[in-house]
Amino acid sequence: MSKTVNPVVWVEIPVANMERAKLFYEAVFGWKLTVIDMGSRQMAMLPSEMESHGSGGALVKERHFVPSYAGSLVYFSVNDIPGTLAGVVLHGGKELIPKTSIGEYGFCAYFEDSEGNRIGLHTL
Repeated sequence: MSKTVNPVVWVEIPVANMERAKLFYEAVFGWKLTVIDMGSRQMAMLPSEMESHGSGGALVKERHFVPSYAGSLVYFSVNDIPGTLAGVVLHGGKELIPKTSIGEYGFCAYFEDSEGNRIGLHTL
């Protein structure tokens, strides 16, 4: 019998300025990001545990990676959407849509990060 899994296994968020983006995400979410140089690619690893629910990912700076407001949308799980949005604004991002009910699925919100990417927040 095969095991059903969530289809998203990895997320990469494009950045133009790695140091600025790293500082933004560390300040807003309280994460410690580790930067890895891989030749022409630089990655700041998002916190993750292989045995936990959800996907791993990284901020990525590379010639072919361009931050985008209109591209794919990544959602981060948080406990406090209004508090997280306040941190976004405090650290140079923009609140796009405040905490909004999505019925039985909880709440979501959207912001623009320091690099111009549109990012979603989710809580139950």
